[in-house]
Amino acid sequence: MFKFRFPHKPNAKTKLARRVFFVRKRTLAIPAGLAAVCALCLITTLPSYVSAASTQRQLPIYCVQREDKVCSLTFDAAWGNEDTQQLIDILGRYHVKATFFVVGDWVEKYPESVKALSDAGHEVMSHSDTHAHFNALSAQEIVADLTTAGEKIAAVTGKTPTLFRPPFGEYDDHVIATVRGMGIEPIQWDVDSLDWKDYDAATITKRVTEGVQPGSIILFHNAALHTPEALPGILEYLLGEGYQVVPVGQLILPGTCGTDYTIDHTGRQMPVE
Repeated sequence: MFKFRFPHKPNAKTKLARRVFFVRKRTLAIPAGLAAVCALCLITTLPSYVSAASTQRQLPIYCVQREDKVCSLTFDAAWGNEDTQQLIDILGRYHVKATFFVVGDWVEKYPESVKALSDAGHEVMSHSDTHAHFNALSAQEIVADLTTAGEKIAAVTGKTPTLFRPPFGEYDDHVIATVRGMGIEPIQWDVDSLDWKDYDAATITKRVTEGVQPGSIILFHNAALHTPEALPGILEYLLGEGYQVVPVGQLILPGTCGTDYTIDHTGRQMPVE
């Protein structure tokens, strides 16, 4: 480290050097002090902006705070249609109603399956029109996409969807705010069967039965290889444990987010106290 050393008996030249040194040091200290004050002011004002941003974070509903044993089964339908009727039949045998999130393109390809789902009493809700990455869409594009998908679903079922599951499970603040601004509630899940990975029925069943809790929303897919095989055992477990299985529209709390209910940092929907 550099150290400035003075002789024990400074002469006139040395005294002048010392005076110049301290003048320069004092001069440099002034802007440094001002910078410190500015930095302090900035630091003291940052929390308000950070806090405001954090409180405005938008989340979909992942699950619902419930004391009673109620949960929902949901199925995303975007690609194939190999087992839709089989799923309807299995659910029918156990007198269970589920929620199917369908893509607009899928509705166009398989309108008879969409009608069969609706006629069987299942909820048919929106999973977008083309399964696009919504984070990359503008608010106007989101509105257009969901409006188109809703019209396709309503044309077959007679009901305009009020729930929406983002494709790929992707979302950000502007996606959720735009969707809620349309009067549509975005829905995720807290129990993932991972059936799309073609896990065997035992693995799918274990994931669901070990993860479910009151207020859970469980994710399945139609056209998944082993879901029809796993579903009867899952339903028998849920019903045997005293669960009532209802569509998502009956599970979630009604009203307006922030007024009638809140959503915590985990995505759990809770009533306003």
